[in-house]
Amino acid sequence: MDYRFSDRVSKLKPSAIREIFKYASDPSVISLSAGNPAPDAFPVDAIRKCSEALLREQPVDALQYSVTEGLPALREDVETFLKQHCGIACPGDSILITSGAQQIMDLLGKSVINEGDTVVCEEPSFVGALNSFRSYNAVLKGVPMQEDGMDLSRLEEILKNDRKAKFIYTIPNFQNPTGITTSWEKRKGIYELAKKYGTLVLEDNPYGDLRFAGESIPAIKTLDTDGRVMYSGTFSKTISPGMRVGFAVGGNALIQKMVVCKQGSDVHTNIWSQHVIHRFLHGWDFEEHLKDLQKIYAQKYAVAQKALNEDAPLLQYRPIEGGLFIWCTLPDSIPMMDYVKSAVQHKVCVVPGTAFLTDGTKPCQSFRINYSSPTNENLVRGIAILGKLAADWPKSAD
Repeated sequence: MDYRFSDRVSKLKPSAIREIFKYASDPSVISLSAGNPAPDAFPVDAIRKCSEALLREQPVDALQYSVTEGLPALREDVETFLKQHCGIACPGDSILITSGAQQIMDLLGKSVINEGDTVVCEEPSFVGALNSFRSYNAVLKGVPMQEDGMDLSRLEEILKNDRKAKFIYTIPNFQNPTGITTSWEKRKGIYELAKKYGTLVLEDNPYGDLRFAGESIPAIKTLDTDGRVMYSGTFSKTISPGMRVGFAVGGNALIQKMVVCKQGSDVHTNIWSQHVIHRFLHGWDFEEHLKDLQKIYAQKYAVAQKALNEDAPLLQYRPIEGGLFIWCTLPDSIPMMDYVKSAVQHKVCVVPGTAFLTDGTKPCQSFRINYSSPTNENLVRGIAILGKLAADWPKSAD
């Protein structure tokens, strides 16, 4: 049958990362491409105990339909955590529990984007968010990343000249894919420009609790006085990505519109997962759990950093203070896409930098490494292969 796809999806392409996963599933391949947390970061025993207690004490609550906004007790947990841990307290806001943070991108896009509207993104940026915005036929305009965040002069230039800009999408902490942390001055600048030109800000913070070095910087949301900032959080990186529980914090009217959109999407987020997370937050010391995670990632990053310095000196990389990713840049003499394809042939998967661009046809010399999910042995071996491939490139390219 000749399928006639909607204009909205006809030009969408599969995620480059998900396509790479097809190769990464080969057990002989070292995958440095995933965005997965470290396997030993999962609180397996605690989740097992929470689940057993839930099914013993509240089986119907865990298995029945629930409200779209999310489990009230978990929403209260999120509100308390954000006040105490992040300094976020906005009286005019509401909280929506979502199916991971990815759904927040989709629901906000569905709620505010008309075809041809502009979404202003960091360049490069998270491919999952970019594809969500593309699915609503948004025009993506990228703002180059500097060492401390977006180029504010370029951001203002776009906002000043494009009255169809609906929101600014930013990942201020350990940005995916570059690992850059946006400075406090630039966070204030982003918010002030959003106010000046009448746009929203979507602040995506999946990695903020994984800081293992440096000082924490307040969220853009702490500056919000008029419901302009939609804050996106998740338990995927701190408890479990498979449980698919995220949370959106934003102006009440906007959240309510997202609730209506969610009702037509999945009715509500997995209620078993919501109950289990609620029990985990009350039965275990979450702050201590976060400290344990930070120790895990500090150790993993130290292994990756040592391997890059010793075994892959031709790969330039930006040091990070947290998060899951290292952004590596090749010498200009090595074509990035050819290098990434050759790496797969040498049984190592990384993600090409073009996957994170608003326009994937633009030139890019960088690629993303995930250091958190491979074993230390595979991490060292994979980086050594990448280093040798770069060092031998003229010979290996023949």
